[in-house]
Amino acid sequence: MGAMRAISIIGPKKSGKTTLGIQLARELQQRGVRVAAAKSTHHGFDGQDTDTDRYAKYCTGVIGIGPNESFVRWPENRDLVNLLPLVNADILLVEGAKQTCRLPRILVLDREPEEGMEWLVPELAVAVFGSLKIKGIPNIKSVKELADIAQEQAFMLPGLDCGACGYQSCRNLATAIVAGTAASEECVSLGTELCLEINGEKLMLNPFVQGFTTAVIRALLQQLKGDSDGKAVIKLDV
Repeated sequence: MGAMRAISIIGPKKSGKTTLGIQLARELQQRGVRVAAAKSTHHGFDGQDTDTDRYAKYCTGVIGIGPNESFVRWPENRDLVNLLPLVNADILLVEGAKQTCRLPRILVLDREPEEGMEWLVPELAVAVFGSLKIKGIPNIKSVKELADIAQEQAFMLPGLDCGACGYQSCRNLATAIVAGTAASEECVSLGTELCLEINGEKLMLNPFVQGFTTAVIRALLQQLKGDSDGKAVIKLDV
C-alpha cells in the first residue's frame, strides 16, 4: 500500500464544504480511488443523520474530530495524525481543520469572508471552488476537475516541524510544494530507510529517532550469525 495523501476543504460556515466533500468523495470512488474522510467541527456529533454518515457511503473510513470527543468515540480531542492508522485509503479528504497547515487545500468561496482571507491560509490553496477569484489560484467549478487536482496534488506532511528538510516548519514546506518550488519528497521523515508501520499504516519519525533506531538495529544485527547485508524485516506486536 502506498502512503496516504490528503487534501483539505476549507471555507466559512455554511459555504457548502460538506456538499462538495461528499461529491468529491463519490467522484474519486467512482474512479477506483480508495477515499477516507475526516470532518472537524466545533459542535458535537449526535450519531443520527450526521454528515459523517453521508461521507460513509463513499469512504473506506470516516474520522470525526469534535471539541470534546473524537471518532471512534474517544472522550477527548486527538490530533488528526493520531487517528490516521484507523483508516485505509489512497486519499484523505479533510473537511475543516483549517489549523492543520501541512496539507494542500481547496477553498470553498463565493465571496470574500468578513473575517478576511488570512485565516483561510490561501498560500496553501490549490483551487478555489466558487465564484470568488483569487490571483494565482485556479478557479474551478467542476467536481471532476477538482478530483483531477486531488489525485495530482494531494500530499500530507507529518507535522513534526523538525527542520531537517531545510524549511522552518511543515507549513513552510507545504507552502513551497503548493507554489511548485519544492516537492513532498524533500520531507526527510517521509523518505527514510527506516519504515515503521502499525496495522499497515506508516508512522512518521523525526530524523533523530530514525538515525538512533537505525543505528541500534544495525549494531544488533552485526552481532548475529549469518549474512546481515540486505533488507531486514522486523515484526513486533504492540
